Amino acid sequence: MDRLSATATIAAYNVEKTLPDLLRRFPYDAVDEVVVVDDGSRDETARAARAFPVTVLQHGSNRGVGGVIKTGLQRALDCDRDVFIIMAGNGKDNPEEIPRLLAAIHDGYDYVQGSRFVTGGKSENLPLFRRLAVPASALVYRLLTGFQGTDALNGFRAYRLSVLNDPRIDVWQKWLDRYELEMYLHYKCLSLGYRVKEVPVTKSYKHFRSGDSYSHIRPIVDWWSIVRPIFFLALGLRK
Repeated sequence: MDRLSATATIAAYNVEKTLPDLLRRFPYDAVDEVVVVDDGSRDETARAARAFPVTVLQHGSNRGVGGVIKTGLQRALDCDRDVFIIMAGNGKDNPEEIPRLLAAIHDGYDYVQGSRFVTGGKSENLPLFRRLAVPASALVYRLLTGFQGTDALNGFRAYRLSVLNDPRIDVWQKWLDRYELEMYLHYKCLSLGYRVKEVPVTKSYKHFRSGDSYSHIRPIVDWWSIVRPIFFLALGLRK
């Protein structure tokens, strides 16, 4: 099988302290381009990224992870890539595990979800709220789609870009600007019969010191943006 071309996009918002370590460990030979999307950072995230062999794209203001994914997807489409990978730039994801996601794509899967809970995965210092929220969300998706997934909230993922050719999938809708897009694509790939697989990855919170924010998610407002795609799509209220 011919090698598939791939773009890896790193979501970066105020991560000048964690981004250099991630980029030092990145398996550059596994992908064709690494794109760091600086989502309106107020620190030196973009400068830190430019010290490495990556493409830096900057948002003039903070648009959220949905905006980052859209920017990364557009870059990958413009470069005629086959595969799109998305991961966090704050140190929670391990870039050395990217080959695991790509191997599953090469095996014929359309969407590969990283999971800290399948055999071989690892969760380090998972905050209490997420210990409850992650299994609960996985259960909801199992009930709605039948897919026996374990980690629907893990944003470390790979997609075959041909999925976007499906007229039933429209990632460019404005209501998908923030956390909605990750869950939208997750639900669509599961419910429309695409080949989906979870692969083991590490999710680590151990480098966050006491008092540090491990997430930019705002209570209530952002959790609604995470869960509302489930309601809108399951009830047929949105495309």
